[in-house]
Amino acid sequence: MSQPPIIAQDSPIPVEVEEGKSYFWCSCGQSKRQPFCDGSHKGSTFEPVKYTAEASKKVFFCGCKHTSKQPLCDGSHSKL
Repeated sequence: MSQPPIIAQDSPIPVEVEEGKSYFWCSCGQSKRQPFCDGSHKGSTFEPVKYTAEASKKVFFCGCKHTSKQPLCDGSHSKL
């Protein structure tokens, strides 16, 4: 059985994204560059999740790593 992700923070992480740009969300919770991957997952079962912005706007990336809508917040942090 795989390890659960580390909760990086118990709230969403707002980020201004640029249309057409790709971002790699940290799914393990160990990255020092939250909410983005810095390679800390190496040697684990976790992989970064690619997110490509459809428009330039503010989005809310999941900080607790328990969202069912990876990589965006779905409110799961309120149930932890």
